Amino acid sequence: MSGSAAEITENSRALVTWHWRRYLRRHIGLIAAAFVLMALEGSMQGAMALMMQPMFDEVFLAGDRNLLIWVGLGVFAIFTLRALSGMGQKILLMRISQRANADMRLDLLDRMMRQDGSFHQLHPPGLLIQRVQSDVATINLAVLGILNGVGRDLLSVIMLMAVAVSVDWIWTLVALVGAPLLVAPSQIVQRFVRARAREARDLGARLSTRLDEVFHGIIPVKLNRLEHYQNDRYRALSDELVRAEVRATAGAASIPGLVDIMAGLGFIGVLWFGGGEIISGEKTVGEFMSFFTAIGFAFEPLRRLGALAGQWQVCASGIERVKALLDAEPKLVSPPKPVAPPKGVPGVALSDVTLAYGDTVVLNRTTLVAEPGQTTALVGPSGAGKSTIFNLLTRLIDPQSGRVEIGGVAASRMRLEDLRDLFSVVSQDAALFDETLRENILLGRTDVSETKLRDALKAAHVTDFLPKLEHGLDTPVGPRGSALSGGQRQRVAIARALLRDTPILLLDEATSALDAESEAVVQEALDRLSKGRTTLVIAHRLSTVRNADKIVVMDRGKVVDEGRHEELLARGGLYARLYSLQFKTEGPTADSVALAAQETRRRGNGAGDADSAPRDGTNLLSRIFGRWFGQ
Repeated sequence: MSGSAAEITENSRALVTWHWRRYLRRHIGLIAAAFVLMALEGSMQGAMALMMQPMFDEVFLAGDRNLLIWVGLGVFAIFTLRALSGMGQKILLMRISQRANADMRLDLLDRMMRQDGSFHQLHPPGLLIQRVQSDVATINLAVLGILNGVGRDLLSVIMLMAVAVSVDWIWTLVALVGAPLLVAPSQIVQRFVRARAREARDLGARLSTRLDEVFHGIIPVKLNRLEHYQNDRYRALSDELVRAEVRATAGAASIPGLVDIMAGLGFIGVLWFGGGEIISGEKTVGEFMSFFTAIGFAFEPLRRLGALAGQWQVCASGIERVKALLDAEPKLVSPPKPVAPPKGVPGVALSDVTLAYGDTVVLNRTTLVAEPGQTTALVGPSGAGKSTIFNLLTRLIDPQSGRVEIGGVAASRMRLEDLRDLFSVVSQDAALFDETLRENILLGRTDVSETKLRDALKAAHVTDFLPKLEHGLDTPVGPRGSALSGGQRQRVAIARALLRDTPILLLDEATSALDAESEAVVQEALDRLSKGRTTLVIAHRLSTVRNADKIVVMDRGKVVDEGRHEELLARGGLYARLYSLQFKTEGPTADSVALAAQETRRRGNGAGDADSAPRDGTNLLSRIFGRWFGQ
């Protein structure tokens, strides 16, 4: 055997062992029962071949009418046993296969949900869906075929060959004269099929990813008239998949084809060699019919067993990918000896934290403190590192250096479950599922009383729109909450946070996508939610964080300033410039007038900087009010 063939055999043995130990061994009782039934079904073909000799020699040729009824009853019994055993083993095998694959899907989902962000950056949703659905389904079909082949077809071949040998072992050797011709081609075909199956699985994953991107981005697709563009890209991938699947099928079908060729050669040999013995009277017609029936029956299970080689290569490519995902260990895990989480309402602190993605530095020796029970706002231009801080606090990522502490306890020293139980998150994109409104709020919890649920709904202003829904809390919200408006989805997220009742609240642009009326309602609910909690807020709309206990100003991964709203305006740094840019577009406010007056005084004293000076040299107040009033 060549090195490549030996490698394939060893790899196949390892995959079979892995799949058996992890998913099939627990069903050993059902598998044993199924094999008993498969053995019974397979042996019936051998029994049928044995019946041919008395049927021809003693009934048809000798004319024994008394034996006719017994031969008929024997044939009927054979077909009845075959039918019952066949039905039973199919039911058992389907249960085993479906249960094993359901377990595999659950294991895959569990492992993928535990992976960190870097894993999901490398594995898009479409690819993961392909692995969970298509690859597991492929394994399911192949395992059914393999168990059938081993339990029924292999035994059938053994029984039928035993019948053939009992008639004449020389005829049997002649019938199998072409068998050695199958060995080398089958090894080549197996390597070819495995490669094409891998190619087809990868293309299937790319197709799933393409569909996922199109359906999730259907609005931009329509607005930018990208229908033809996306169709062309999908068609190109589909054409590649068709070619790969056809090549894989051609390879898999070639082995049964070779079995047919071998059968044809064997039939010619037996007809030439055995026909002479029948004519000379050395063998009876009944013996020939028994032999011919046994060999004829044997070639059909042999064809199926030959097809299993191709089937297994397709299955193996799926198991390889599934195993790779299940063997991929999450990088962010709980410590071996975790400490207890802090009690009460803890503060949050980052000390000299540095984090980079490759060569891109996101946080550069960042230090900040959020006091217990207070609201701390993180502001700054896009890319300043604000969202990264939220990810560090909840250990979605770990820093390269520095310390992240919750209530004086290092985040990395707590169990992940305990750490994340300290946080509630309300973000711009509230994650809703295609379930009822009630289920989207409770998320499987059964410990929430109706009174507590009602209080949360009222505090989150969900009760404001609840009467408008046809079935109230039992109304389906649609995929991703599409049946609700943006403001309604945010209020659902707030109700969830109220029921979680955690000591720390993270608000990530929670109102930035809302209109003024919805923002006012949601902001009121957020203010109520923040009371008595350590709250961190990310906001680009600075008017929403004016009342924060502390505002931390970030730029390029560093904390460049911090203080209250009025203090930061008075200092005239980055915060003042960002605020100035916003009120130029939103209109003058009391703060903006004060800021403009301050900037004028500073400019008169020669204290203005190049970034804040008007390019045309005109007074800042004139520019602001001139823009606002159309002058």
